[in-house]
Amino acid sequence: MESGNRLGEYLRARREILTPEDAGLPQTNRRRVQGLRRDEAASLAGISTEYYLQLEQGDDAHPSEQVLRGLARALQLDEHATAHLHRLAHPGSGRRRAAPEGERASTSMQNLIASWTDQAAFVQGRLMDVLAANPLAMALSPIYTPGVNGLRAAFLDPTMREFNRDWDDMVARTVAGLRALVGPDVDDPDLTQLVGELSVRSADFRRLWARQDMRPKASGVTLLQHPIVGPLDLQYEKLAIAGTEGQTLVIFHAESGSESAGALRRLAETVPATPAQEDERQLTPPVSIDSKRRQL
Repeated sequence: MESGNRLGEYLRARREILTPEDAGLPQTNRRRVQGLRRDEAASLAGISTEYYLQLEQGDDAHPSEQVLRGLARALQLDEHATAHLHRLAHPGSGRRRAAPEGERASTSMQNLIASWTDQAAFVQGRLMDVLAANPLAMALSPIYTPGVNGLRAAFLDPTMREFNRDWDDMVARTVAGLRALVGPDVDDPDLTQLVGELSVRSADFRRLWARQDMRPKASGVTLLQHPIVGPLDLQYEKLAIAGTEGQTLVIFHAESGSESAGALRRLAETVPATPAQEDERQLTPPVSIDSKRRQL
């Protein structure tokens, strides 16, 4: 976990992943540092090297708004990373979120996703625990079973590398998404335990967590390799659930008419109907061919 110098650690992490080429600086063969040098970052931010060094060392934890704007510009931070930079410099400006106790998905949300037969969907908690999932999501992967922590599974379950054809991109955006969800609340006891465990057990997680990258991605495409129906290129949507402390509804669907759409339908056919779906079928009267013709 981070020390008390969170602003300095963040600046250093972001500086080290920005290359001179990214910053429009000439590339040389004699560089001995990873990423930008401190003097280069300072120059791009419009401040002295001495003052930038003070910021990284924690000697000034509350720079002015003008300095923060310069740092965000120099380190090429997007809007989410810039907001995080401001929260680190002014930690008292936001309400600290309490860690949820006994986190669970609402009954209405569970019923909603259970009624969906063509889309795989699950509810994810603030620290990426699966709180509820519909049958198609669980058929898609065991990682989407309620009670499973998606972050632990992604890094510690070796089968995930085979299941996710884009594993490197997937884990990078997962860690960045967690950073964005928790924001400055890095002292959350549950988060501390989770990050500590993964830092010990996974070198890949340690490397990605140290980058301090924050890129909440609400939609995109993930590439899967299912053992029954084969390759699946699925679009995903992540929707924040109102009235919760960081819960997210995650929906997977395939582009209409694509091979993945056909594969997802074949997978759905292997999933037993839920009791609610069976009740709906029994309550729906059969429609005869004659009645259909009369309607036409």
